[in-house]
This record gives sequence, C-alpha cells and structure tokens, in this order.
Amino acid sequence: MKRTLFLLLILLTIHSVHCQNPINSVVPKPEIVVNFDGHFHFSENTRIIIDKNIEVFRIASRFAQFLYKSTGTLIVIDSTACTGSNIIRLILSDTAVWCADEGYQMDVNPIRIIISAMKPAGIFYALQTLRQMMPPTIENPGQLKIGDIEIQACTILDRPRFSWRGMNLDCGRHFMEKEFVKRYIDLLAYHKMNVLHWHLTEDQGWRIEIKKYPKLTEIGAWRTEDDGTVYGGFYTQDDIREIVAYASERYITVVPEIEMPGHSLAALAAYPWLSCTGGPFQVEKSWGVFKDIYCAGNDSSFMFLEDVLLEVMDLFPSKYIHIGGDEAPKYRWDNCPKCQLRMKKENLHNGEELQSYFIERIEKFLNEHARSLIGWDEILEGGLAPSATVQSWRGFEGATHAAESGHDAIVSPTSHCYFDYDVSVTSFEKVYSFEPVPVGLDADKQHHILGGECNMWTEYAPQELIDSKVFPRICAMSEVLWSSSAGRNFGEFEKRMQTHYQRLNGLDVKYGYERKPVEISIALNADKNDFVVTLTPGQQDVVLYYTLDGSDPTSASMSYNAPFAMNGAAELKVKVFRPGGGDSPVFTRMVSRNIGLGKPYSITYPYHKNYVAGADTNLTNGLRGTGSFRDGMWQGYNGVDFEAIVNLESRTKIHRVSVGFLQSTLSWIFYPLKLEVLVSPDKQNWVKVGEVENTVPQTDVDITTKDFVVEFKPQDAIYVKVYASAMRYCPDWHPGAGSKTWLFIDEIVVE
Repeated sequence: MKRTLFLLLILLTIHSVHCQNPINSVVPKPEIVVNFDGHFHFSENTRIIIDKNIEVFRIASRFAQFLYKSTGTLIVIDSTACTGSNIIRLILSDTAVWCADEGYQMDVNPIRIIISAMKPAGIFYALQTLRQMMPPTIENPGQLKIGDIEIQACTILDRPRFSWRGMNLDCGRHFMEKEFVKRYIDLLAYHKMNVLHWHLTEDQGWRIEIKKYPKLTEIGAWRTEDDGTVYGGFYTQDDIREIVAYASERYITVVPEIEMPGHSLAALAAYPWLSCTGGPFQVEKSWGVFKDIYCAGNDSSFMFLEDVLLEVMDLFPSKYIHIGGDEAPKYRWDNCPKCQLRMKKENLHNGEELQSYFIERIEKFLNEHARSLIGWDEILEGGLAPSATVQSWRGFEGATHAAESGHDAIVSPTSHCYFDYDVSVTSFEKVYSFEPVPVGLDADKQHHILGGECNMWTEYAPQELIDSKVFPRICAMSEVLWSSSAGRNFGEFEKRMQTHYQRLNGLDVKYGYERKPVEISIALNADKNDFVVTLTPGQQDVVLYYTLDGSDPTSASMSYNAPFAMNGAAELKVKVFRPGGGDSPVFTRMVSRNIGLGKPYSITYPYHKNYVAGADTNLTNGLRGTGSFRDGMWQGYNGVDFEAIVNLESRTKIHRVSVGFLQSTLSWIFYPLKLEVLVSPDKQNWVKVGEVENTVPQTDVDITTKDFVVEFKPQDAIYVKVYASAMRYCPDWHPGAGSKTWLFIDEIVVE
C-alpha cells in the first residue's frame, strides 16, 4: 500500500490535467484522486463481481436495487467469476491496511471498476462515492438509462479523518415519524456520516417504550398545548429495533440519549415519586430548563433508571449510551432532605459533586453491562466519571479538559455545530470552518478527539422544518469530519455543492440557505436626516423584493437593484425568491426617526460581549429589534441595571422618552422592574421627569417586545438619563432560580 501511495503521488505530478474532474460533486471530498484518460461505461451487461461474503452481497444488492430504481436495469451480481470486462469488482482484502475500518481504494478504467477495502464499511462508502460520480439525474428515477452513465477513469484513495461523524436528532421536543428517521439515516449514509445520536427523552416528551414502566409513554409521551390540543408520540420497541437494524445495514450506529438527572419532567409526570417533591407534574409544553429533576437522594430513582437502561441496552447494541447530564439545576437538590442526607453520607460538598456521584453511579452500572457512558460537558463539573466520554457543547474547553485527563471527547460546540441556530448565526461557511481538534491540544492527546457532531435541537423545528435547518450545513459538516483538513478550501467546496444541490433535489431534500438569505444594512446618511438601505443577497441567482408599507413582499413588489433612501419612521420588509422554490421568510426592519437619532451617549454598566449588537452606537441608531434576541439589534446586559446618558448636543425641548426592551423569561431575559427618566442642562443638575413600572407578568413565557414610555410636560434639556432597574436574579419559581437575569435593549427614543 505504501508503494501504491508513492506511485499515486508521482502520477499526480506528471498526469495531464485536461481530464474532467470525476469528483466535481462528491461530498465529502475523497482524500486522494488521480485522473486518467477514458471512461467506464455502464450497460445492460455490467455485472457486480463479489467474493462469497454475505455482508458484501447485501451491500452490492442495495446498490443494484438503487440502479434498478433509477434506470430500470437490474445489474447482475456474480460471486463465481473473478475477472471480465464491464464489471464492478468488490474486494475485501486484509492487505488494504491503509484503508483501516472505513476506507477504500477505487480504480476506474474503461474495462472495469475495482473497489478494495479491508472492511465491508469501506465497500459501502466507496459505492456512495461511485453513486455521486454519476450524473446528478441518477437521483431522479426514470430520467437516465443505464447506458447514459459513464465514470471518469481515475484512482481514488479515501478514508475518514475521524471515527465519530454524527448527527444528533432531537425527537423529544418534537416527535419525528419512523419513516422520517429512516430517511435521515439514508441521508447520513449518503454523506458518509456514521452516528445517529437519537435524543429520545425530554421535559416535553418521553419517546421510547419501556415495558416495565408503561406510564412513560401512556402519560410522558403526550403534552397538552396552550390551545388544548394534545401533541406527542413514541416509538415502540419494535419500531426501534427496525430503525436500529436499518441503520446498521448502512453502517450507522444509533446512540440513544436518555436524559438524566435533568430534562426529565416527562418521566416525573408519569412517576412523580422519582422527584424530590413528589409532584404532581405535567409534561412540559414550553421550552427551557426546569428545576424539577430526578431525586439523587432516593435509591428508587437509581433503580428506575437502571431498569430503563436495561431495556435500552437490549434495544441498542451501541457501545455507547448517552445520558445527557446537561442543564440540571441544583435548586431541588439543595432543598431536598434526601439529597442533603446523601451528600452528608457520601462526603459531597455541593450540588456539582452530587451530580458527579449520580453520573458515576450510572456509569458503573453501564460498565457492568459492557457499555460506555457519554455525557454533555457538564459531567466534568464536580469530577469526571472514570471512563466517561465527554461531548463538548459549551465551546471547546470541555473537549480539551477531557482529552488532557485521558478521556475521549466528541466536539460539537454551539459556535459551529448547532443547526437549530439560524444561518445568520451559524452559516454554511462557518460550519465548514469547524476544526474539531481544539487549538493548543498536545499532539499526544489528540487521539482522544473521536470526532464531531451536528446537533438538531427541535424546540422551534418540527419535522417539516428539519431539512431546511440541516441542509446544506450537514454537507459541510460531513466534509469536515471525513476529509483531510489539509487543503480544505471553501470556494472549491461551494463550487462542488452547486452540482450537489441537483442531487439533493432528486433526493427531495428541502434544503435551506447557505447563509442569511439577505443582509440588510441600514445607515444614517451624512446629514442624519434619512436612512440609506443596502440589501445584499446571501446566495447567487436569487431576486430580492421589498415593501415599505408593512405588507409582505410578493413578486409584484419593488425589486431591489441598488441602495435606496428610507425617510421617517417606516417598516421595511424583504423577501428572497429563489428559482425552483424555497423562498425565504420575510425579513423585517423598523426604523425610528427621533430627536435622539445618531446622538452620542454613554453607559454606566457594560453590555455583554456576546450581545454587542451595534456596539457603542446601537441605542441611538434608529434601528428596532425583532422578536429574536439573536437578530443583531438587541444589546444584552447580564445581572446589572441599565443606565445611559444621551447627549442631545444642544438645548432641545422634549416631552417623551421611551426605551425598547425584550422579554423571553425561559431564556433568562426579563423586562426591567421600572424605567426612570431624568433630564439635565449640564450633566450635574438632574430633574426626574417620570418613571414607568413593568406591567407584564414575569411568569409570562411568551417572547415579547415592549417600549417603556415616559411622557411628561415639555422640558428643555441637553442630556437625558434613562435608568432601568433589573431583576438581577431569576426568582425562586424560575427554572434558573438564583441565576443572573438579562436585560435586552434595542433603542432609546427621544421626542
């Protein structure tokens, strides 16, 4: 094999470059490709030649069935011949050491295609590459005849960079149909991903049948929505066995996640005795983190979880069982006599150490059954269980800590891997820039980085929206995890994707956008008397339509060709139209002309580094925020009050001051308790002109925005001070009781 690699490298330098690139739409990109003159032509006489190996026979049969569905021609599979012309030869070889468990070598010439691998998985992945080397219309049944398929002569050497190439599918918050899950297994396999991390239990739903505890699905699988409708669903054990077997045939390991000790309200609703308080509980209908979790002081909690895990292990042959371990508030434990007694007996000093005890006890049980535990990086707090694998989501630090202490890690930080985030936050290009190995990790520890995973959380993504969230970003993730990092080039990848999109169309993937469909730039002109709007499309070959009267744009609205002026207060709406469908949502921006527009100001307490918005000019730039605190318009202040002084620069008569706030209590964002307004001619002598208290209940979980308005008799002022009193800490009833709250502010308006 070393000699083969050496010869291939020589060929790369001497072979003519005029040959068509055979991998111009293959995703992920193979490691080494050498092109030759000529083509292999499929025909009705093409045969697949295999050795007598049942696993390879099954792989070949599925490939033949795929060709039959696409072209109407059934390719013969032959295990009696070894040679011949117009054949595809599949060879398992112990000498193909370079290929390891999942790699392959493919040699294509006009007479035959020879695929060699050390393991059947390599054969399977080689055929995925071969499939993507065919014309894109191969994915549209009936559009090609077998004789239309030709493959560029070449040699490919390919193997994955990482052994863990995963996707986390959250079916707890929104239930996904069995056939939909199987469809995603096909799509993962098509892109050489090999792990489906299946999130099956949540506060909002328990999705796996456990025969010993039938109420988990009788009660825990269903929630009552605000409108009274009942939502839910679950997978029977037969469903799960079917899905696991389906995945195994496609070389995908299904790793179940059974959340503990937090995210467990659905289980507590079914069996309240698992909690610290005894309930009663209901399956949660809203999103967030909730303080009722499994009681760590109650042995019956562990007996229950062990019973559940026994049935889980019977259903899932995976070496790994994911137990979550994230976002488990310690409030109930801190106030639970049983938990406090447990801490005293075990000499534990705080809730983090009690969680570590909890995780270690579960890990010991799993290890006794020849399984290994995976948990989110919170399991590092209070001490890491002896042989646990860490999934790092709050950045890369958890992976670094785990690897440096000799533990394996899976890397899936929110910054690059959370596909529930909008593409305006986590773009296609940003995903492609993901490097799973943490910066600074010593070379001798890097083998502990098993790979990475993209996470599809479904608070705001029911089944019909999953495609547009996952694709095309998972294509970028697949290349990051499979292909060599050397020579990674986004421009070249994006060109390959243009053809790959044709394949996704044939696979009926309702993919979304590569990045935010349109960037809206609104700036004050030099005279600060109106706004200049610039629209930049996020992708090629799209048309932008907009309105200024509050109506939703259509193809009959004004089309954007150049920057335009927007005077006064107005509501801009923009929609992106893409050929072939897949139009964008409507993007809205509101502007506000007022006396304070563009005026300088100072703040007393700093804004948070994660929510800077427009930085030091954000609060008087005239731009209003939307209902999303991540839209880049809202400035965030954590655990502090808000105070700002606006300099009107000359004596001005004013009578009204308002400040815009956002509330999303399940994201720890609250309206201020009150807003005070003061005015001054010199920044020394202040006169309070009014205040307004919050009237929106703190318990309201809806995401809302509100202008806090103070009106007063006309006053002459040069300086205007606004002071918003924050809650500072989440109240006792809140899931994050005791945690710092946020203030989110978009604009100070002076009239």
